[in-house]
Amino acid sequence: MTRVFVPRDSGALSMGAEAVARAIAAEAAVRNQAVTLVRNGSRGLYWLEPMVEVETPTGRIAYGPVTPGDVPGLFDAGFLAGKAHPLGHGPTEQIPYLAKQERLTTARVGVIDPVSIPDYERHGGFRGLRNALAMAPAAIVEAVTQSGLRGRGGAAFPTGIKWKTVLGTTADQKYIVCNADEGDSGTFSDRMIMEGDPLVLVEGMIIAGLAVGATAGYIYVRSEYPHAVTALTEAIQAASAGGFLGASVLGSGRRFDLEVRVGAGAYICGEETALLESLEGRRGMVRYKPPLPAIEGLFGKPTVINNVISLASVPIILDRGAAYYRDYGMGRSRGTLPIQLAGNVKYGGLVEKAFGVTVRELLYDYGGGTRSGRPIRAVQIGGPLGAYLPASQFDTPLDYEAFIGISAMVGHGGIVVFDDTVDMAHQARWAMEFCAIESCGKCTPCRIGSIRGVEVLDRIIADEDREANLALVRDLCDTMLAGSLCALGGMTPFPVLSALNHFPEDFGLPAAPLAAAAR
Repeated sequence: MTRVFVPRDSGALSMGAEAVARAIAAEAAVRNQAVTLVRNGSRGLYWLEPMVEVETPTGRIAYGPVTPGDVPGLFDAGFLAGKAHPLGHGPTEQIPYLAKQERLTTARVGVIDPVSIPDYERHGGFRGLRNALAMAPAAIVEAVTQSGLRGRGGAAFPTGIKWKTVLGTTADQKYIVCNADEGDSGTFSDRMIMEGDPLVLVEGMIIAGLAVGATAGYIYVRSEYPHAVTALTEAIQAASAGGFLGASVLGSGRRFDLEVRVGAGAYICGEETALLESLEGRRGMVRYKPPLPAIEGLFGKPTVINNVISLASVPIILDRGAAYYRDYGMGRSRGTLPIQLAGNVKYGGLVEKAFGVTVRELLYDYGGGTRSGRPIRAVQIGGPLGAYLPASQFDTPLDYEAFIGISAMVGHGGIVVFDDTVDMAHQARWAMEFCAIESCGKCTPCRIGSIRGVEVLDRIIADEDREANLALVRDLCDTMLAGSLCALGGMTPFPVLSALNHFPEDFGLPAAPLAAAAR
């Protein structure tokens, strides 16, 4: 029986994948051809969704983007045998966009049935967990430390140090919390993991529990991700039935329980302490630190808080060793990062590369330039709080320290592309307005500063006393940078100041020195 893969990923579903799956099943029945439909995740080539794959003796063959109306023609062409068709792209793994990547964290996404334990194990799943069960907690923490893994949620804090703190804190209860409140503009790698390989997140959280002595975990998912919640729930049920969760993980006598909790749509709950407040049933507001969550976190107990990509990277380290993971990357940025290309880009999707790839390579070798065909003028990296980079900075390598050197941040790895029609003064205003809307209201620089920022930028755009207002907005940014309680207010100046510094002409100022020409 031929296996045909049609994604259940919400990105593919939004492009009609469900109707395509039904059409394939119906056409196979009419033609009396035996077909098994596997609902996999997306490979991340979103311009080809819905992308259908057929398993053949020589490997999987890709076709896309497929509509229900294309299905009869695909059958006529013999696509079940991998034969040629105008929508065909040949062997999936040889598509250049995929072939040039280093997929570690997302290796199984789009390859397996996301909630099948046997499929997961056939592709290396739970090997890291089995290794961890044979190790002392301190040895697990040391492996993660030596790998160089840093938080992939934006702060880039060394994961091993956080785990070591929780391990060394005495308490009657400890927790593992996964921050899956993926709210940055242009980001979707967390969602792709949760929908396409949720068991790797389950495995990573169990290993984290073994490492620090935590017996319970929570995955805090944003409410806008219903398909991720469904996949995670199915994966947890399958893992529990298989003995990977519960009172005795794989018969080891060590307990780990896992639950999914759904947020209520507040951007601020991506901040770890606001997330904890929400998990405890209160309004999501930022906590003062200290104490750190690693000392007093969820319900006042020591808590590891990592994001999806961080935890999903852990099984690789425990399976293949710290050195294997550390050998990818550059400087203090080790391993790989799933990078997301979005906005006005020809080939939007997920690209997992080792740190060190340049912004220009990502934009042109993978993204193919703009969808509009116009020159790229700016890219925003790191979500709505990320700096806007001009073409003169496109040769910057993706590296935490290199980005700090240009007053930018890698963040969650989302890249949003803008062509030469963008008005950067309005983009700066949008950053301030976003902060005003999403502020939890606890600290004055964020709560009031963002509102005043919108007002001042409106006056600049209207050419009202421009020189004085430009000085005022810079002073306001200094106050927000230095005085905000968390990164929302503290980093909102990044996009504002970068727009002012790199695109002054949009604020009625003389143009910056000629930037390096975009390719």
